Amino acid sequence: MFEHHKQPLISRREFVKRMGRFAGWALLLVAVSWMIGILGYRLLEGLPWIDSTLNAAMILGGMGPVDQLHTNAGKIFASFYALFSGIIFLVSVGVLLAPIIHRLLHQFHLQTDKDKTN
Repeated sequence: MFEHHKQPLISRREFVKRMGRFAGWALLLVAVSWMIGILGYRLLEGLPWIDSTLNAAMILGGMGPVDQLHTNAGKIFASFYALFSGIIFLVSVGVLLAPIIHRLLHQFHLQTDKDKTN
């Protein structure tokens, strides 16, 4: 997935491609998570599709629900979905930052190896 620490840095062009792949994975993770929320609100709370989409987006984005929930199943789902959404946010940020952090650490490692040989 990433180059070994003894290998040279990849080109900027390859790095941009890598960032695109990781951004795609992060976007897919968020999209699947959003669909889980939409289906949960639709099936467990009986909200219309548009309201389910809005509520799922608001919780996934960290803003909180819009509609008041009336069923116990909907309330339990919303509580777990809120916790799940917080974790998904952190994981997606980690996926986006992984190539950047790796490149910085790899560059730092190459510099320290260069300093040791001089």
